[in-house]
This record gives sequence, structure tokens and C-alpha cells, in this order.
Amino acid sequence: MSLTREQVLNMNVERITKVKKFGDEEIVCYYRKCRKPLTKEELSQMSGTATDLFGFCPEFNPRTYVAEEGILCEQDVAVKMRDGTIIYTDIYRPQYATGKVPCIVSWSPFGKRPGDGMDEWRIMGVPNQTVSNMAKFESVDPAYWCRHGYAVANVDPRGIGHSEGDHEIFGTQDGRDGYDFIEWLATQHWCGKIGMCGNSGVAMTHWRIAAEQPPSLACIAPWEGTGDMYRESTYEGGIPAYGFPEFIVGSVTGENYIDDMVYMAAKYPKWNGYWEDKLPKFEKIRIPAYITACWNHFHLRGSFEGFRRIRSPKKWIRAHREFEWPDAYCNEGLEDLKRFYDRYLKDIRNGWELTPRIRIEVMDAYDYDFQINRPEREWPLARTQYKKLYMDAATMSLSENTFANPSKVSYDGATGIINFDMKFEEDTEITGHMMLRLFVEAEGNDDMDLFINIQKLDEEGNWLPVSVLGEPHPGSWGKMRASARTLDPKLSTDYRPVQAHRDEQKLEPGEIVPVDIEIWPSSRLWHKGQQLRVQIAGHYIREGWFERLEWDTNNKGNHVIHTGGQYESYLQIPVIPPRYVAGDYVYR
Repeated sequence: MSLTREQVLNMNVERITKVKKFGDEEIVCYYRKCRKPLTKEELSQMSGTATDLFGFCPEFNPRTYVAEEGILCEQDVAVKMRDGTIIYTDIYRPQYATGKVPCIVSWSPFGKRPGDGMDEWRIMGVPNQTVSNMAKFESVDPAYWCRHGYAVANVDPRGIGHSEGDHEIFGTQDGRDGYDFIEWLATQHWCGKIGMCGNSGVAMTHWRIAAEQPPSLACIAPWEGTGDMYRESTYEGGIPAYGFPEFIVGSVTGENYIDDMVYMAAKYPKWNGYWEDKLPKFEKIRIPAYITACWNHFHLRGSFEGFRRIRSPKKWIRAHREFEWPDAYCNEGLEDLKRFYDRYLKDIRNGWELTPRIRIEVMDAYDYDFQINRPEREWPLARTQYKKLYMDAATMSLSENTFANPSKVSYDGATGIINFDMKFEEDTEITGHMMLRLFVEAEGNDDMDLFINIQKLDEEGNWLPVSVLGEPHPGSWGKMRASARTLDPKLSTDYRPVQAHRDEQKLEPGEIVPVDIEIWPSSRLWHKGQQLRVQIAGHYIREGWFERLEWDTNNKGNHVIHTGGQYESYLQIPVIPPRYVAGDYVYR
């Protein structure tokens, strides 16, 4: 069962408050006591997946020792921040290096030695023993990188583990601390150029630290990193989602307090200075960046936003189907990343600049991709042809032609699902940003939460999912709370609506309103005869997934979708024509 706003506000945890100023806005901010560290014995009673290990915190033990043959570790090294706060890092470096070596920094609140809490370091989707116990969660493995002439610094930021202070999760303070750490690292006698790497929560810190522009940071590799904590995490589409943020905040281990982003989401449900502070200042990032994005994961939007908005003339993105962890540790990924680092941390002229700025996997079905690493030059693709597929509630179908007669369909807001389908008469590639306009009405309530999936069906109407970690993914998605439908005119485009989240417009009885729903980007091919489905529901449609994805919905009575006539509900799709066609030959 999902967490509700009332449950969050009444949660029995120890908290303190701080009055903080964000620009001209003063806000009371709430911090909760960090989770008590778990012993190895306590962890052994848990399921043993990587995400169980955030609670593990090894004993404080400053020392220098040989971690593995050829790899030296300086453990629990103290580093002073500009305000005097002390944080701690573990540094792994090649034992027999005679000159300076470049260093890769891993910065996140997930503990710098979680592998010490397990007999065997296990990461979902990655075979056992692929990654050594020296690796920080979602980060580079010293067992690989030190043997290729790199050092690795695993950091416990402010308030994490034994580091002093209270932790500011994914905010400006975290970025400033990262600046201080990188500039300290640059003064070490062995240290050459400095980069950052990691996926998920580790990648998210890249955006904040690189935006502070530390002079000694040479490049970053944020592989799968959420950007906008409000729009992409706590209030996607305006629907509150407390479960996954609670898992993160409630799992962090430390001796003091952590910025309680979950309580803040419940306390301040609309956009304010607190949420603005957690928005990366992408435009301040000017250094080389190698970004990845998974078409089927919640870091997707942030990855493409980061690529689009950073101002580095040297930036690359690779978008793929599979989940972030196997992608980060596979041989192809490691070798590709090594070429990037060799170029910008070792000054090896290895031809990296000839790497296509954009590489995408065009998905087909299950674990089959129609194309892998297809090179592109820009995002969105310049050859995109936007087409509207109009919806007809009378036939539950989609068409490129409008429908003159109004019609409507309703479903139970809490449990119902409806589908609009259309068959393609020719092979059709959809790559980029879709958007869905719906004319909606709430019967028996003053609001409604909409969950959208865009799916692929075979010729007979059977669902053709793509596989992620071997599980079927529900499809390209979007979400919308009708009362949060006001768009931000500065952020929205004709192909991607972006909500403002500054007001609330409840629905009156019988009122029919248009809502424009952002569908997160995707790339997929529909073969001739296959069908596209727009799936609409009042709840998230997925079962058995390991991540705690849940929403505090406000759905009562019926949802009504109006189509046709003055109610032109439609799905806008980005169709990508073939690059070249000659007779029966088609080159995409």
C-alpha cells in the first residue's frame, strides 16, 4: 500500500527544523535523524540485494593497506570543507605508480564501502563476482580502474557514515561540498586530472557538483541521473510519490540528520525555493560529459535534459534498453567509458571525438533491439515528423483523421483501464517525445490522476513488451493530476508540455477540461500490421518490480474521456522517416 500525505506528516521519526533562505524566500526546512548503522550480522538476515546495503556503515578505521595485489587503499581520509566540516573518503590507487595518476570521484549518500557488509557483493542484473567489494554502490570498481592506471575516490558526503554535519540531499550545499573535495583532491601529490562517474544516485550528484565549476574537474560521466527532483521524482505529473523517496531518505546511514525530502514534499506540495534549489543548474556545466539514458527507467528524463541543456561543446549521450546496473558493468560499457577517460583524464588522443554525439538503441520487442548504437547528430532528431493520432471513444480507436462526432468513455477511477488502438499500415519508427492531449471529466470527485502507457501490440492484438532485467516493461509513460494541469510557458514546447506546479485547479461537477500530458522520450519500431495502444488508467500498471514505485492517488468515482468534435483528444507522435529508400531497400 502506498504512503499517503497524512501518513508522511504523522510519521514517528525524530526531526529538527532549520530556517533557510532560497533567494528572497525563507522556508522552514525539516531534517530527520539518519538511520542507525546496521551490522553485518543484521544485514545477513535481510534479502542481500544491493539496495539493502544503504544501512551498512563499517567501523571508523583510518589506515593505509593493500586492498588487492597492486591496489593501495587509504581508508577514512579526512577532508575539511570550507565551513570546517570534516568528511571522509576511501582512496584506491595503483600501488606501484611512479607519477601522478588521474582520479575518478564517486559521490553519493549510499555509503562508501557497502560491499563490506556482505560475504559476496551482489548487484541486481550483474553476475556475482563481476564487481569487487571495493566498489561503492552504482560506481566504478577500483579492481578494474586501478589496474588501468586510475585512482578512485569513494566519498561519504556531509552527514553520511562518519562524516560530520547534516546531509543536504541533491541540493546546492552538496554541490559546494563536492567542489571543496575536488579542489582538495587536486592538491594531493599523486593526483593528476579529476573526473566523476557513477549511475543513478551517484550520477545525480554530478549535475550539482559540475554546476559549481570546480577548476580541477576535467570531465563527468553521469550514467542515468534524475535532474528535476520535483517533476521526475516526488511529483511526476503532479501526483505525489512518497514511497521511493522514503526508501532513499529512510535508508541513509549517518550520525546526524538528513534533509527530509519526503516530509518536505508533503509539507510543500507546490513549487518553491526548496525545489528550485534541487534543480541542477545545467547551463553552468561546460566540461566534457558522457551521459547515458535507459529508455525504460525513471532517470530517463533527467539524462536527456542534462544532455540538452549543459553548455559543453563536448558532450555525448547513449540511450539503451537495459537497466542501468548491467549496462554500467558490461564489457562494452567499460571499454567505451575507458576511451572517454583516457582522452580527457590522460590526454591520450584515441579518436574519441569521432564518437557520434548521440547513439540510440531503437527497441523492437522483448530483449530484441531493431538497431543498436545508431548514430545521430541532434536531439530531438531534425528529421522528425510530428503526427497527431486522434482518439475516438465510440470505437476505442486512433486515426490520423479527426472525428466529427463527439463521444465519450468512462472507467472506474480507482481500478479501471481503457485502451485506444491503431494498426500501422507500414513500418513506423517513433523516436523522441510524444505528448497526449485529453479532454477529461471527473464524475463524483473534484480531481483525477491519470497514468498513461504507450504500448506495442502484434497483428492479433497481443502485447509486445520490451524486457528490462528480464521483466516486461509497461511501455513509454506519462502521468497527470488534472488539478495540476497548468503549463509553464517558458519550459513547454509544441512537442513537450511541462507543468508549472504553482497552482491548483480543481474540477467542477460536469466540467470538461483539456490536459496536456508529457510522455517521456522513447525510440521504438512498429512493423507493418503491428498496433499502437494508448493505455489510460487511474493507477500505475506494473506488478512485481523490485523498486518501490507507488503514488498517493486521488481517484474516486469515474473518469470520463471525451473525444471527437470540439473535444479533439489525440496522441502526438514523433515519426522518424527512413534516411534512404530505394525500391524495397530501406535504410534507417
